[in-house]
Amino acid sequence: MPQSIDLYYWPTPNGKKITIFLEEAGVPYNLVPVDITAGDQFDEEFLRISPNNKMPAIVDPEGPDGEPISVFESGAILIYLAEKVDRFLPSSLRGRYEALQWLMFQMGSVGPMLGQAHHFRGYAPEEISYAIERYTNEAARLYGVMNKRLSEVEHFVGEYSIADMAIYPWVASHQRQGQRMEDFPNLKRWYERVEERPAVQRAMEVGEELRRPIEDLDEEARDVLFGGKRRTER
Repeated sequence: MPQSIDLYYWPTPNGKKITIFLEEAGVPYNLVPVDITAGDQFDEEFLRISPNNKMPAIVDPEGPDGEPISVFESGAILIYLAEKVDRFLPSSLRGRYEALQWLMFQMGSVGPMLGQAHHFRGYAPEEISYAIERYTNEAARLYGVMNKRLSEVEHFVGEYSIADMAIYPWVASHQRQGQRMEDFPNLKRWYERVEERPAVQRAMEVGEELRRPIEDLDEEARDVLFGGKRRTER
């Protein structure tokens, strides 16, 4: 019986990428909450695992050489887990690179840009019209890229893969990004298909009881969450 992986986690889209994989693959894991509103991400113990003070991160007691290994960055974690269990990453070299390019598309564009849309549309302390318009429009552009791709294939790489697991949790918040799924019918079909997967449903609920509504956060918690002093004074 494989030993459980420690998953350092908070219920954000990036965290949910990893719970989706673990639930899909049936890999046992221990949830280690990292409360990013309380500053847990700056604790020295966590920084030894994730030096960029970001979750998720994992510690696998059974690494590639039989020794424990820690991995940070959600994209790297997905690749590591896919190679560990030999699932959800195409076996052919061509298919592998196809999956990796769509995973990097999520890491480099979908996550950062949709995250900025989230922030300026719902979390920023003041309304900045330029930022709202810029990131809402960029979100729409990215949705268009995904919609075009999914007019050609059922999933981003044809078969269900880590690319789908990475993108789905971000698209799940489409309303907060100012997007209507009805405007992107191919993406909508894909979204509903992934949403129906039992493992995805379980994964999306993991840790939801930990979440605090944004309106309940005091000024200090917002400062920690959105890049305040503790991030710059390290």
